[in-house]
Amino acid sequence: MFRRNKVFIPEASPERQEYIKQLKTRKRMIAFCRAAVLMIFIVLWEVLANIGVLDSFIMSQPSRIVRTFANISENGLLHHVLVTCYETVMGFVLGTLMGTGVAILLWWSGFLAKVSEPFLVVLNSLPKVALGPVIIIWAGAGEPAIIVMALAISLIVTILEMLNGFRSTSGEKIKMAKTFGANKSQVFIKIVLPSNMHTVFNTLKVNIGLSLVGVISGEFLVSKAGLGYLIVYGGQVFQMDLVMTSVLILAAVAAVMYEGVVLAQKAVEKAVSHTA
Repeated sequence: MFRRNKVFIPEASPERQEYIKQLKTRKRMIAFCRAAVLMIFIVLWEVLANIGVLDSFIMSQPSRIVRTFANISENGLLHHVLVTCYETVMGFVLGTLMGTGVAILLWWSGFLAKVSEPFLVVLNSLPKVALGPVIIIWAGAGEPAIIVMALAISLIVTILEMLNGFRSTSGEKIKMAKTFGANKSQVFIKIVLPSNMHTVFNTLKVNIGLSLVGVISGEFLVSKAGLGYLIVYGGQVFQMDLVMTSVLILAAVAAVMYEGVVLAQKAVEKAVSHTA
């Protein structure tokens, strides 16, 4: 019979326990305040619309939004949400992968980075929506054009953010690794990338919003389905309840996607801490 060795885990000090308790209390308070602010906003919106301070035809109101949501839920809302989510995820994934790849290439070659830097700055400042008609002609009127629009908006930002993060890696660590004979790929894998995991996930969080902006912009221009299509359609027929409902659903979709990235970040950080 083999006996397992028991691992002794020291008990946290009273000060540590009190600190953890304060952190939990603070988190609960923040969550409560967020919920309270949201509820107050909804109640004020409803009351002001009922007493005529706000024009419910233009601004809508929560009760009408709930009725509109129930109505469109029975008439293909899920299809529109799934279309927008699919286009956003595709643009997000392509923009992240391509942007990260280009950033690695530019970090690898300082000469290439110097050559491309002014072009990246100009492309980043260029309003991508202005390229909408060109993208539609190139990619066709449909989902490909919308995905390309999302890709165009998120790609340059990904390149610049990732490249700046890679460049900000501690020079002392890189010199030490090279002293021990590490080549450039080993330096990147062992030092640069682990040092920039926070930058990577911050870029992913930004990309979620940018991809969604690109998708909605594309759906405004050319789409037969999606939340952007519902917003445009509602505006054309003066159904502001439909517009506001679609905007709120869009906000919920963005929040869910953002939280997905946050959960992925926590999982990766936990895995890295266990392997360290």
